[in-house]
Amino acid sequence: MIDFYTWTTPNGRKISILLEELGVEYTAHSIDIGAGDQKTPEFLKIAPNNKIPAIVDHDNGLNLMESGAIMLYLAEKYGKFMPTEPLAKARAHEWLMWQMAGFGPMLGQTHAFHHFNKGKSEWGEERFLTETARLYGVLNERLKDRDYIVDEYSIVDMACWPWASRYEWQSIDLADYPNVRAWYQRILARPAVQKGYHVPKKMGEIPAG
Repeated sequence: MIDFYTWTTPNGRKISILLEELGVEYTAHSIDIGAGDQKTPEFLKIAPNNKIPAIVDHDNGLNLMESGAIMLYLAEKYGKFMPTEPLAKARAHEWLMWQMAGFGPMLGQTHAFHHFNKGKSEWGEERFLTETARLYGVLNERLKDRDYIVDEYSIVDMACWPWASRYEWQSIDLADYPNVRAWYQRILARPAVQKGYHVPKKMGEIPAG
C-alpha cells in the first residue's frame, strides 16, 4: 500500500500515471500547493524539500520525495517500465535525466514567465520560449522512426508526457513537431494515462494534441 502526496501538476501526474500503469494499490492525498499545504510540519516529515510529489511505501516504511527518484524506485520495485539490459537502461537513465534537468524545469519557467506573468519580463519570455522550442525539437528528433523515447514504453515517456500536455501554456503547436504529436496522442490513448491525469482531482479535459 502506498500513500501518494500530490497536486495537479506535471510532476505529480508523472507518479499517478505510473501508479495507474502498475496497477498497485495507493491512496492519493491532495497537497494544495496554492494554499501552502506543502509547508506543513506533517508534510515536511515526508518531503523535507517541501515539494510534491512524495510517497510513503507501507510495505517497508520508506518515504521518498523527488519525482525522478520515485519513478526509478517504483519501476525497480515492480520490475516494469524500465529496461534491464545495461545499455538500454543507461539510455533510459539518460533521457530521464534530460527530462529532470531540461524538459521539466525549462518548461516550468516558460509557465512562470509566459503563461502566468505574460508581459512582465520580455527577457524571461524570450529566453524560455526559445529554450522550450529547442527542447521540443530535441524530442521530435529523438522520436523519429520510434514510437517511444527509449524504444519501449517506459517511465521516461511517463515523465515527459505530462509536461508536453501543457503545450498550450508554452505556445507550442504540436503540428510543428509531428513526431512529438504522434507520440503524445499514442500515450494519451492509454487508459492508465487518462485516469492518472485526473489525480488528485479532475481539472478539465486533457488537451488532445
